[in-house]
Amino acid sequence: MAGWWRALPRAVQRYPWPTNVLLYAALYSSGDALQQRLRGGPADWRQTRRVAALAVTFHGNFNYVWMRVLERALPGRAPRTILAKVVCDQAFAAPVGISAFYTGMSILQEKDDIFLDLKQKFWNTYKTGLMYWPFVQLTNFSFVPLHWRTAYTGVCAFIWATFMCYSQQTGDGTLQSMISSLWVLMAETAKRPPEK
Repeated sequence: MAGWWRALPRAVQRYPWPTNVLLYAALYSSGDALQQRLRGGPADWRQTRRVAALAVTFHGNFNYVWMRVLERALPGRAPRTILAKVVCDQAFAAPVGISAFYTGMSILQEKDDIFLDLKQKFWNTYKTGLMYWPFVQLTNFSFVPLHWRTAYTGVCAFIWATFMCYSQQTGDGTLQSMISSLWVLMAETAKRPPEK
């Protein structure tokens, strides 16, 4: 394990696109596994594979390209430039990512109306994202080198994917619905007698 960890920086510099995309997809799909665990149900590996497929085919690649386009359009780390990058990220990339997630998951789950989740949950999810992503991207654009930005976003997307996968499965796109649900689940777990 230690050898792999030491080789990672070289892999990211030597093969930035596939390494970043695969790291992003692994972290994003782990968010789905975590939300399933938090909900207390049995593991649904088909669902996690769907999330991984969406992360590796779209989200990781989109993120990788978006970070480079943004850096080319707004180069540097001056405070105004960083703020402009954050605003662009939230105005353009966030709606694309949310839309791709809800629509992509509906397609992979073979739902009749592939836009239903998007129509019902987009605005709540976008508003919730505005409480999280601007701070993540402010740090990303200020301190993280370009060749690590997608991987860093993947680390932060682990938390976001936990929320998104919960919202797609049973939530309404608000953080409040997830917290309320987890609170009820914890209360029910506390009431159960201990297993022998």
